[in-house]
Amino acid sequence: MTPTNRSLVRRLAVALAIAAILAIALWGFARPKPVPTVFVEVGRGKVESTIANTRAGTVEACQRTRLSTIIGGRIEILAVKEGDRVQKGQLLMKLWNDDQQAQSKLAQAQAEVARKRVGEACTLAANAGSEAERQAALRAMGFVSISREEAARADAHSRQAGCDAAKADVARAEAQIRVTRVERGRTVLYAPFAGTVAEIVGEVGEYSTPSPPGVPTPPAIDLIDDSCLYVKAPMDEVDAPKIRVGQPVRISLDALPKQSFPGHVKRVAPYVSVVEKQSRTVDIEATFDRPEAAGKLLVGYSADVEVILAVRDNVVRVPTPALFADGKALVVRADGTLEERKIKTGLANWEYTEVSGGLAPGERVVTSLEREGVKAGTHVVADEKTPSAGK
Repeated sequence: MTPTNRSLVRRLAVALAIAAILAIALWGFARPKPVPTVFVEVGRGKVESTIANTRAGTVEACQRTRLSTIIGGRIEILAVKEGDRVQKGQLLMKLWNDDQQAQSKLAQAQAEVARKRVGEACTLAANAGSEAERQAALRAMGFVSISREEAARADAHSRQAGCDAAKADVARAEAQIRVTRVERGRTVLYAPFAGTVAEIVGEVGEYSTPSPPGVPTPPAIDLIDDSCLYVKAPMDEVDAPKIRVGQPVRISLDALPKQSFPGHVKRVAPYVSVVEKQSRTVDIEATFDRPEAAGKLLVGYSADVEVILAVRDNVVRVPTPALFADGKALVVRADGTLEERKIKTGLANWEYTEVSGGLAPGERVVTSLEREGVKAGTHVVADEKTPSAGK
């Protein structure tokens, strides 16, 4: 081969090499880039069917009473302060009642006088009765006239009536004592159970007003028994038929984030509550299985209740966000492309869904379905590490 031919061959080889490099580069630029995607590995675990409250629930006390005196008056004694622990029967508050105390003493004095009159009247009645018997015996022997016997018998009856009247006076006086005791009871407040004083309205010397029905008057003392607590939560009326007393629940508290406490449904309200501008709900009450686990709770804490309707253990499951509304999922093939697949599902909640067909443990499903470009046939790469669905 001549030098000229060799030069032409070299030039041709260089041109072909450059063309190949340019073709490869152009192909690389034109090829779609893999879409960063979040996916998880299908595994086994527990799946629950649950329902939760529609609005925040509240920690309530098993016993709570808002106390007010039956009548109004000036506060003379305030025996407790807010936050105090009190025992059942302990005096909480007393209104000025000197007039009623005076009436009580008067009634007691009248009762004492009546008792003494009973002794006098009944002694005379007993003597008159004995005299009537003697006169009857003398009349039988002919020593006294009939009129004398009848006079003695009439006197005995009269004396006995006086005795009975004196006893009735005693009963009336004792009843008056009880009346004054009741009246005095209208001016004092005693703790109906052991608990904590949550709030006091009024100070010594101020006038305390009773709370008649239908009138929004603040109570004088708010007493709470915080030794027994439960959670009251509103559930959607659509879910109410699924709830039964005794069902297990999980209770979570805003004051104790990232924690939940086991409990059970204690009560389901037999009626639907209608709150203005809110959906219709049915209130349920749930108790803690181990109240001590939650520590010191305050009445009024906001809480959520998740009622557990059914549980399946050690089943194939996927995160619920990995499923479309029609029950399909995007499965990552071995070559990194996505395949759309119809999945048979069972129990489900907001976190996990049971898989009864269409997927096997170890396969990978996409959870970032909302990302642009994530569809069947797309080539994907892992965007970030995520735990497997079985963990």
